[in-house]
Amino acid sequence: MNGGERKFPFLSVGRFKWIALTSVLLTGCGGDELHDLREFVKNAGVDLLGKIPTAPNVKLYEPFIYDNKTGLPDPFKPRKHSVGPRRANEPDFNRPKEVLEEFPLESLKMVGYLQQHKVGYAVVRTTDGNLHRVKIGNYMGMNFGLIRQVSDTEVTIKEMVQDSTGDWSERISSLQLVE
Repeated sequence: MNGGERKFPFLSVGRFKWIALTSVLLTGCGGDELHDLREFVKNAGVDLLGKIPTAPNVKLYEPFIYDNKTGLPDPFKPRKHSVGPRRANEPDFNRPKEVLEEFPLESLKMVGYLQQHKVGYAVVRTTDGNLHRVKIGNYMGMNFGLIRQVSDTEVTIKEMVQDSTGDWSERISSLQLVE
């Protein structure tokens, strides 16, 4: 090596002193000043052991065999309409369905009333937002609901519902005017 050449030409004496001084100062910051904090964190969860309750006893599934000794209809098979003479209160299954019979009665809203040629009509809104005009004798709802009375505040409907034995009974329902 020549006297003018240096081993590390990018390090000048000033830079070397600056790096050495910074290293010494940073080494001084590495003391054990946070020892008490580290001990606290280490021992903070020692007494907090969670207790998991034991699992409850699970009852074994007991299969149920449907035994039709009592003559009740099987709840898992669709009901068949009687082929013979109609039962008391049985609705007419052969009549064509009206548009409002596609909707549950609870989803229909009476939103208005009008009268033409001395006949009262209720204006009914369906869930899809369409308006329909109905009068006495029309059907609505999914339980063969026959409109019996239309006033300016409500529509009275006679529904036919079937019980578990297959008998049909009347149920009176109404739609109130929604303001």
